[in-house]
Amino acid sequence: MILTTTNSVEGYRIIEYKGIVSGHVTNMQKMKMTFNMQKYYAAISENIAEVKEQALQQLTNNAKNLNANAIVGIKMDIELTTTNYATVAVTGTAVSIVKIKE
Repeated sequence: MILTTTNSVEGYRIIEYKGIVSGHVTNMQKMKMTFNMQKYYAAISENIAEVKEQALQQLTNNAKNLNANAIVGIKMDIELTTTNYATVAVTGTAVSIVKIKE
């Protein structure tokens, strides 16, 4: 599965648009406050990375359900709520692509 933020994939031609797909994940594990800011920001970064991967996996699974082999035009929204939950929402267009013969 090819994932890209661009509207096309170089060297490939889109042959069918399958539909808009999304992935949305909120980490329900509340992060603990700490007096060490370095540890706090490291925990935030790790938390966001995990949630981002889960959201991209949901996005990919939804595209596979539509028999797509690529997702173009991906947009990602990352939010840290006031209660220290990390939320990631990802959307894109599931497509079928074929390699252009040279």
